[in-house]
Amino acid sequence: MKEIKINNPTGLHARPASQLVMECKKFESEITLLRGEQSANAKSIMSIMAMAITGGDMIEISADGPDADAAVDAIASFLEALED
Repeated sequence: MKEIKINNPTGLHARPASQLVMECKKFESEITLLRGEQSANAKSIMSIMAMAITGGDMIEISADGPDADAAVDAIASFLEALED
């Protein structure tokens, strides 16, 4: 599990959410985004969009599966570098 801050000022709207889903689908593991009490399947654009993640939000990334550590690291790096 890794906690990161969303640096993209517009958050995870449709385009970055779609890019995130494509990145997550490269991994076999189940990947979950958490913010407070909310959680989302990171391979589902609808699940991500329902969280309404905005710039400056802190989220946790967790994964469960054979490539979980690599998935968490890659998704954290992807989200930290994400720009609008």
